[in-house]
Amino acid sequence: MHHLLVTLGSHGDVHPFVGLGMRLRQRGHRVTLAANRVFQPVVEKAGLEFAELGTEDDFHAALHHPDLWHPRKGFRAVFEFSVQPMMRPAFELIQRFAAEGDLVVTAHAIAFGARIAQEKLGVPLASVHLAPCVMRGAYCPPKLTPSNFMNYLPAWMNRCLFRIVDGLVIDPLLAKPINVFRAELGLPPVKRIIDEWWMSPQRVIGLFPDWFAPPQVDWPPQLRLTGFPLFDERTHHELATELKDFLAVGPPPVVFTFGSAMTQAADQFAASIAACQQSGRRGLLLARHSDQLPSSLPPGILHVPYAPFSELLPHCAVLVHHGGIGTTAQALAAGVPQLVVPFAHDQFDNAERVKRLGCGIELSQSKYQPRLIAKTLEQLIGDPAISSQCQTIAQRMRQDDPVDTACDWIERLDNSRNFIATASSDG
Repeated sequence: MHHLLVTLGSHGDVHPFVGLGMRLRQRGHRVTLAANRVFQPVVEKAGLEFAELGTEDDFHAALHHPDLWHPRKGFRAVFEFSVQPMMRPAFELIQRFAAEGDLVVTAHAIAFGARIAQEKLGVPLASVHLAPCVMRGAYCPPKLTPSNFMNYLPAWMNRCLFRIVDGLVIDPLLAKPINVFRAELGLPPVKRIIDEWWMSPQRVIGLFPDWFAPPQVDWPPQLRLTGFPLFDERTHHELATELKDFLAVGPPPVVFTFGSAMTQAADQFAASIAACQQSGRRGLLLARHSDQLPSSLPPGILHVPYAPFSELLPHCAVLVHHGGIGTTAQALAAGVPQLVVPFAHDQFDNAERVKRLGCGIELSQSKYQPRLIAKTLEQLIGDPAISSQCQTIAQRMRQDDPVDTACDWIERLDNSRNFIATASSDG
């Protein structure tokens, strides 16, 4: 089979698909990964064919959007600058490959062009969710804002709130451009995009484990959970010599990162440096965009643009991060305590789940101040219960092979055209 993997977003959105693609290729399939041109080197180093969805200019324009990390406005920014512009190109790419013969598509759920192609062209599709916050469980709802008030409401009220949000916020933003494109293709209009339409009726794959997000009775029946895929370029990106030397000459440092796509964390990095100075801890700053950092760093503080977490984190004391699902998963796999400072998107929900597991502490942005950071770091490092739980979770993750499990479910799609029958008969 020819497997086409389609993803949008930053490194955290692309890395899981690279891991899936490598395994599918090992199983004997032809694999093409469609992503922004920025990721072409990563994809081709992994031995996969690359198809472009967006230019480097598109990617950097989205990264520098002022609302990208706003807790309320971030959703609109992602849709208008990343999701909507790639809807037609994704559809046309799938259409071209489908004309060549047997094709199975595995796509990030926000790649709406893939969902439209499934309906128009009859191409088998597995929708992929990287984080559990998109699963609308009325009995145990995700934490989508700094407040967690929905957890205290009855299920019927949460369902009403979902409908209100769809009617007032989600559909007014998403439905019009989607339905304009659908009309061009002769497809009927859709509504309740996030609640009812965007997930493939054939297969939905959650790339997270059930112990991180226990399945709910009102989750889609075609959903299968696999676990965290954990691909991080370890196979073709070694730790820099300067970083190896830094790790070797002192106690384990505290690692600070606010995401590979982050361009707006200057205040957070400044507070992180000050906290290290107050606590006497060594600090490692991971930031691809160095203009967020001071021109010179004090002794005991090192900056590197990138390091594979699977190589780095076993040598570190604490990981301080934004709550991205890929970063969260790598910290859990390494058994490292976490201090999570969520900004937007899925990060509030991921932070809440880290707390529930007993593997870390959450600080809001307003509380991310040097004195409290230093105090929280000492709490994380000195708490034997947190350390023990982190090691328990890390051991549990070593027993799983989530990539193989995900590939099993993808392969079951074969070239079936009967979406509903496949969803109900194989699982």
